[in-house]
Amino acid sequence: MTRKNILVFRELPDDQLARLQAAHEVTVADPRSQRAAFDAALPLAHGLIGSSFPVDDALLARAPRLEVVSSVSVGVDNYALASLHARGILLCHTPGVLDETVADTVFALLMATSRRVVELSNLVRDGAWTKNIGEDLFGFDVHGKTLGLLGFGRIGQAIARRAALGFGMPVLYHARRPVDLAAQAPELQGRAVHTPLAELLGGADFVVAMLPLSDSTRGMIDASFFAAMKPGAVFINGGRGATVQEDALLAALDHGTLRAAGLDVFATEPLPAASPLRTHPRVTPLPHIGSATHETRHAMAELATTNLLQALAGERPAAVFDTASA
Repeated sequence: MTRKNILVFRELPDDQLARLQAAHEVTVADPRSQRAAFDAALPLAHGLIGSSFPVDDALLARAPRLEVVSSVSVGVDNYALASLHARGILLCHTPGVLDETVADTVFALLMATSRRVVELSNLVRDGAWTKNIGEDLFGFDVHGKTLGLLGFGRIGQAIARRAALGFGMPVLYHARRPVDLAAQAPELQGRAVHTPLAELLGGADFVVAMLPLSDSTRGMIDASFFAAMKPGAVFINGGRGATVQEDALLAALDHGTLRAAGLDVFATEPLPAASPLRTHPRVTPLPHIGSATHETRHAMAELATTNLLQALAGERPAAVFDTASA
């Protein structure tokens, strides 16, 4: 097989980098810290692999030989989908391997937010636990409460299983179309109900957003959204930060009836030091760790590497994103 040029723009595990080096010529250059090396390698690259960096129209224009981009992620909002489609460049991603891990993170955030885990842990750490806590520091039950899910793909269904089967929570979900539970998630039949958005917001004790970022979802979670939520509800975002109007979220926490928020994603990441979300007493923030376990990140890198090698060998990769449908 002809050896081609690969540009790795985010660190890979050693064993996956070795797979690439055995088959092709590989340059590792993170544009965040090695921009000159990245720019020098880009015009020669047949394949790109990495994550969390915008592969936009301007970048693609400087990569005339490019055949495939393999993203070590599920989300594809960092990629110029129309340009990739127009040039026939394959875009691969890593669905499936991170579903359960992200669901774990989201449910942990839901639990921590409702039971005030971080706040009360810090109370102990700071030496302020000098007597039994009073009602002002009580949390709220999770079991038996109603969960509302925005988005009901594989990760949404994994969260629903934890809620319905583990915590006895009725599950409402809103998606573009109902999911065939008999075929996709038979264990959720009778436990998860496709629900209009207004009804979900008015009935859910916890609203969890697992939305991809697109023109239709950008900023859709706004002031009217929060105003429609059940008084005393909790908002959790494990999807994409830019789907939320953060000023509206802050207003709902400070002047509305939203009880708390748990956020793993933000409109700007890392979260700016000046953001009120960083220190807000009713926000539990995480640094976008949804899939950040050793096992899952390695599985993502392995799938992304396999995708890239298959594409450069002229085979159909295991996980191709349909850029024509975006």
